[in-house]
Amino acid sequence: MTKITKQELLKIAQSSSVKLYDDEIEPLMGQLDAVLTYAARVKDIARDIEIPSNKNVNVLREDVVTQTNNELILAQAPEREEDYFVVPMILEK
Repeated sequence: MTKITKQELLKIAQSSSVKLYDDEIEPLMGQLDAVLTYAARVKDIARDIEIPSNKNVNVLREDVVTQTNNELILAQAPEREEDYFVVPMILEK
């Protein structure tokens, strides 16, 4: 179980620019202990769960590598430089 000390709580409050009164410290320590205990429990449970990654998965079709002619694609560009598209600059130097 994770415990937070009074010194840690005061340091967090000071770095967060939060003013704590003496009668708020003990209840807040209990609340923070409850949050940290809950977070540790969730972390322990989540460690055992295997979540499949759906990132970069196209569910509508198979990804197939095909040979393309770059000239046909680049010929449609309003402006090009060698084998690259020329686009307006959106970030300043």
